[in-house]
Amino acid sequence: MELTSSAFLISDQPLSVEAVQTLVESHACGAVNLFVGTVRNATKGESVVRLEFEAYESMAVKEMAKIGARVKAQWPAEAVVIHHRVGSLEPGEIAVIIGVSTPHRKASFEACEFAIDTLKETVPIWKKEILTNGEVWVSAHP
Repeated sequence: MELTSSAFLISDQPLSVEAVQTLVESHACGAVNLFVGTVRNATKGESVVRLEFEAYESMAVKEMAKIGARVKAQWPAEAVVIHHRVGSLEPGEIAVIIGVSTPHRKASFEACEFAIDTLKETVPIWKKEILTNGEVWVSAHP
């Protein structure tokens, strides 16, 4: 799937911050908010070797589109883009990028926070942490 043309994407390829920014930029908006979620090198005092993401892709894309619709209904968002990675990711790699453009910054920040929080609650993406001393499937909910 073309990274530069899809607003809602699940990909096993590296994600592009520039592609998301290009998709959400608008001359009608003074605020573009980009959230970039990366793999940490430690969790709960344990060293992380890698994370493995799996998704029910068709359902995940539909749920991400619903989030986009909810954002546009609640805030004056011109564009909403959500790209999520699946597969094996090492510390430092990008797992998710969310972009929102609105006329003003407050709405952009709020809408972007809503989108990542809702994604973690509703989109069927699962994460397994591979640690130096074992592995565990973890809930998306902190």
